Amino acid sequence: MIRVLDKIVADKIAAGEVVERPLSIVKELVENAIDAGSDTIIVEIKNGGKSYLRVTDNGCGIEADEVLLAFKRHATSKIYTDSDLDSIETLGFRGEALASIAAVSRCELITKTASAKTGVRVQIEGSEVVNNTPLGCPDGTTIIVTDLFYNTPARHKFMKSDAAESSLIIDFVSKMAIAYSHIKMRLINNGNILFSTQGKGDIKGSILTVYSSEVGKNLLPVSKEDDFLSLEGYISPQGYSKSNKKMQIFFVNGRNISSKTMEKGVSDAYFDKLTSGRYPACFLFLSIRPEKLDVNIHPNKKEVRFDDEGQVSAFIEQAIREALATKEALPEIKRENIFKLQASMQDMNANKVELENNIERESNLGDNNHFMKTHKQQVDIKNLLSTMREEEQRIDAEESFANTQTTYIKEESTFFEPKKFDINALSITGSVFATYITALDEDAFYLIDQHAAHERIFYEQLLHQYKNNEKQQQLLMVPFVIYVSYAVKNDAFDWLDALCRMGFEIEEFGSKAFIVKAVPVFMTLEDAQAFIEQFLENIDESTDFKNAAAIEKIMVNACKSAVKANDELKPQEIQQLLSDLSKCENPYNCPHGRPTFIKLTKYEIERMFKRK
Repeated sequence: MIRVLDKIVADKIAAGEVVERPLSIVKELVENAIDAGSDTIIVEIKNGGKSYLRVTDNGCGIEADEVLLAFKRHATSKIYTDSDLDSIETLGFRGEALASIAAVSRCELITKTASAKTGVRVQIEGSEVVNNTPLGCPDGTTIIVTDLFYNTPARHKFMKSDAAESSLIIDFVSKMAIAYSHIKMRLINNGNILFSTQGKGDIKGSILTVYSSEVGKNLLPVSKEDDFLSLEGYISPQGYSKSNKKMQIFFVNGRNISSKTMEKGVSDAYFDKLTSGRYPACFLFLSIRPEKLDVNIHPNKKEVRFDDEGQVSAFIEQAIREALATKEALPEIKRENIFKLQASMQDMNANKVELENNIERESNLGDNNHFMKTHKQQVDIKNLLSTMREEEQRIDAEESFANTQTTYIKEESTFFEPKKFDINALSITGSVFATYITALDEDAFYLIDQHAAHERIFYEQLLHQYKNNEKQQQLLMVPFVIYVSYAVKNDAFDWLDALCRMGFEIEEFGSKAFIVKAVPVFMTLEDAQAFIEQFLENIDESTDFKNAAAIEKIMVNACKSAVKANDELKPQEIQQLLSDLSKCENPYNCPHGRPTFIKLTKYEIERMFKRK
């Protein structure tokens, strides 16, 4: 039978579109507060907003005789006719938020207009009004939501943990505090004030308050305007980047959105400035004529459609390129790096002296001069690589593969099992381009990618620490401090435990800071700092810290702090690197799947020189 649903059922279905989780409620109420002309907004949550959520503003309030009407579906003061949808200038306009919220929670509204002598208090449970009385209260509106989804248990069970839900809310309010820097915003989580902005219209100051000085001090201002578009905001210079796009924050006409069009403008601007897998940080606020924009795409209003997407992305790209071409965008030598530079120069001079001493000491060793042989082999290898490129088309790929992949040897009808590849048996001859280690055995020449090799070692050592109870640590004489956003701080219980299991010793050191007192014994100080930064950048609200595979994946992504290409390694460092690699379960690939070894047999070399 086909029949019209009861109102209470229809309300709950509609609520499923607007109210998906506590974040949905906070978003709708904060946007309503902004539309109401508020200059102060307070958001308070408990248990991720599942048990308690309050948004208080000092806006225009709601007239007493319109309070109940505000809880009706499609009741709104933002638009009047369908033509208004073509030029929406407010954040809210659907008239569904309060009705949807009241349908799936216990909701209380306290409001008063400036002209009224008293305010009104309304309590609604599951769309049913249970109390409606006058009340003395300040101007503005307060909405309290408790027991979310108490009457829809099917939806309740799909919510995430308290920490995950609160992280989503913290992230959203943080972004709104930056976009609306002229509004005082305060966020309270489980009774603790996370942040409170001053409302003085200072966007960069809000970024420093909500995020950290490490993010803010690296930002460059962006400003551009034409007849249809206006862009303001901040971007990171070429020397500062992230391993993901979580620090790319976009607003259009004051609305926080996800936009592939704006992402494209950013990525095109940095296309020739950042290496693959690195992303800039940006806080971009785009203004566009309302008639050139459609926000009526999805109930969550997170998506928008531009009339001319190409124009928007090109405009953003040009604005960013202009900002990156300024004097302020040039790399800056800072005081803290001077001593590091001096130390590097001292090391270089020491290496030069050692090198000269080696030449003088070994020059009397005749044909067995190891150093001179190594130098000569490096030169020969460069020539060999050049020859390989020139002769590449002449090589029979299939025959080469067959020769280099032989797994058995037949000699006088005798079958021999192949020997296990012994990395320690290789004779190290040097390195080329400060990137590839060169080595030989009796019938092949090897190139070892030192970055891929060290990354594999780094990863397996971390994994071993994580899986074993006994941790090998080194205490730091001078501990260092890491700074995080409030959203990351909120999940500290989970990620702190994971890092401690890897061998770090970290403690809380302020509202957004942690102090690192010990690191795994195989890490340098720089390795540890880079790893922690990468690790925190790769976690989000969906990270399951109880899932070992998820942690291992994050560790893989965070192992970017391993020895980089173009790092000059000393002979003893090369020897130690290969020794450590030989102890790995899989020494043949880095954690991302790239090969650590490339082999060239003596037979193939002779073929290229036409000896065969």
